Amino acid sequence: MLTQYASVLIFLAFGLAFTVGTLVAAFLVRRYRPSLLKYTTYECGEVPVGQSWVQFNLRFYVYALLFLVFDVEVAFIIPWAVVFKELGLFAFVEMMIFIGILILGLAYAWRKGALEWT
Repeated sequence: MLTQYASVLIFLAFGLAFTVGTLVAAFLVRRYRPSLLKYTTYECGEVPVGQSWVQFNLRFYVYALLFLVFDVEVAFIIPWAVVFKELGLFAFVEMMIFIGILILGLAYAWRKGALEWT
């Protein structure tokens, strides 16, 4: 039974060895020259103004998470729509359940006021 998983274990061992080896090689080759300029905030060529520790409103993260949820929804719906005719009624019902769950989540977020920009 172990012979069936030998290729997977060899692949994982090679991947782990490659990752660790690359990190160790980068650590050994790098230059260590700390300076005050390296610790400043990078503003795309602009002179930094103020502190880099700016607190953002939590609402921005909620919008980002909602965007990701509906972006992933599109990633599931597009391949389904391409082969819709071959899938049949069962796949249609499954997708409607999936969309229904997402609509319930959107309604919940809307009701809680997560979509209001204030």
